[in-house]
Amino acid sequence: MELKLRYYGDPILREEAADVEDFDEELFEQAAAMIETMVRERGIGLAGPQVGLRKKILIALKMADLDDSDADPVVVVNPEILERSRDTWVYEEGCLSIPGVNGDVTRSEKIKLRYQDVGGAEHVIEASGMFARILLHEIDHLHGKLFIDYLSTARKSLLKPKLNEISKTYNG
Repeated sequence: MELKLRYYGDPILREEAADVEDFDEELFEQAAAMIETMVRERGIGLAGPQVGLRKKILIALKMADLDDSDADPVVVVNPEILERSRDTWVYEEGCLSIPGVNGDVTRSEKIKLRYQDVGGAEHVIEASGMFARILLHEIDHLHGKLFIDYLSTARKSLLKPKLNEISKTYNG
C-alpha cells in the first residue's frame, strides 16, 4: 500500500478526523504504510489526513532531543490529551504538507496523553520536549489545524503567496 502526501489547500487537511473503531489488518497496513511514507519524505511525524486517511491515527518519532534522528516511530490511535504543562517553548516548525514554509510555534513543554495502539490496547504516556511537540503538531492535524494557524497575522500575510503557490502546484 503506497500513500501519497496531501498538501496545503487540500480540503482533507481542514477536516476533523474520525475515531478509529476497527483495529484490524487494514489499520495495521495503513500504519505501516504511514511509517514508510514518513521515512521516504524525511519527516518526524505524520497524521492520517496528510495521506488521505480520515482517521485519528498518527506516527511520531520518539525523539529525546532535536538531534535524535535514530528515534523509533510510535503509532498513536485516537489520541486524547489529558494534561499540558504551563511551561512552553518556541521552536521553528515545518510540515510535510506545507513544503518550504516554517514558523515559530509556542507549545507546551510536557503533555500527558491517552491513546490506543494498532491492536486497540490503551496506553497513557507522558511526553516532553521534541516528542511532545511532534505529538501536539500531529494531533492538531487530526482536528484540521495546521501549524501556520499559530502564526501572527503579519507572518501569515507574508506567507500567503507561498501558500497559494503550494496549493496550485500540488492540488491542480
